[in-house]
Amino acid sequence: MALKRLDKVLSELGVASRSELRGIIRGGRVTVDGVVVTEPERRIDAEGSSLCLDGKALRYRRYRYFMMDKPAGVLSVTEDRRQKTVLDLLPDELRRLELFPVGRLDKDTSGLLLLTNDGDFAHRVISPKSGIKKQYLATVDGEPDEQDVRAFAAGLVLGDGTQCLPAGLEVLGQGRCLVTVMEGKYHQVKRMLAAVGKPVLTLRRLSVGGLVLDETLGPGGYRALDEGDLCKVLSASAIGK
Repeated sequence: MALKRLDKVLSELGVASRSELRGIIRGGRVTVDGVVVTEPERRIDAEGSSLCLDGKALRYRRYRYFMMDKPAGVLSVTEDRRQKTVLDLLPDELRRLELFPVGRLDKDTSGLLLLTNDGDFAHRVISPKSGIKKQYLATVDGEPDEQDVRAFAAGLVLGDGTQCLPAGLEVLGQGRCLVTVMEGKYHQVKRMLAAVGKPVLTLRRLSVGGLVLDETLGPGGYRALDEGDLCKVLSASAIGK
């Protein structure tokens, strides 16, 4: 059983900053297993203890997971001194959770972006070995055809020699198509479509694994994911299966 400082546990819950929590705890507002604790440094069993703040029960969760509808024009990084990032779109209590994007969407790409503080989960989602599909809606200059579909299915070789895994391409008409990949090379979807002479005009990620973007969120909107959502992310595997 690993013990953790009380103020760190509450900080990981997004209750307040560590400095604010010291005052909250010393003010007698926190109970652990029904007993008031006033020492921020007190070590507790975070997962096994019953925590309350001002009489309200708190549920400790070490890892947190969110879906965001990333808007175009925002960076998929944790911080940047000059440009807005996806974390800048979150309220303070969530920014304190040390969240980070699971992979990246280009600045001008919108759609489903996962945020978490669980490194193992992020690695599993990103790794091509997991076979987790990511689907994008692209608007291109030109009209994809069956020859392009076959080229994607065979695995494109990009201009710099980069070998792409087999990918899905579904032609929707009017310059629109769905692209499904299992890896996240630099600007991959844009480079693949450019390689077949169909440069991308707009790009939006619709799904990761079996988890589909909640379109009701709106640009910059987000929601927490539950266990069912996480199962969906990890459920869909290789293209064609």
